[in-house]
Amino acid sequence: MSAESAPITRDEVAHLARLARLAVTDAELDVFAGQLEVILGAVARVGEVAADDIPPTSHAVPLQNVFRPDELRPSLDQESALAGAPAAEDGRFRVPQILGEEA
Repeated sequence: MSAESAPITRDEVAHLARLARLAVTDAELDVFAGQLEVILGAVARVGEVAADDIPPTSHAVPLQNVFRPDELRPSLDQESALAGAPAAEDGRFRVPQILGEEA
């Protein structure tokens, strides 16, 4: 933790726990205060490393499109696709209704 920030107090941890609606014991207040201190120290160190000449990124490695080209390939015709269906109607699979009619 940097020298300018004060350590996290038990009262602050208790306040955060109340805001998050967490029930914590007195022993947990001390443990959580220490853990939060470590977390905030790590975040502060990351902030110190970040330089203005390094652009922000959303991913550690460059992303590229992993999809194959959209090419027409042989497939089943409608009649063949519906041939194995338990029920078909108007050229479509017939399934039980699960939602009420929408306006």
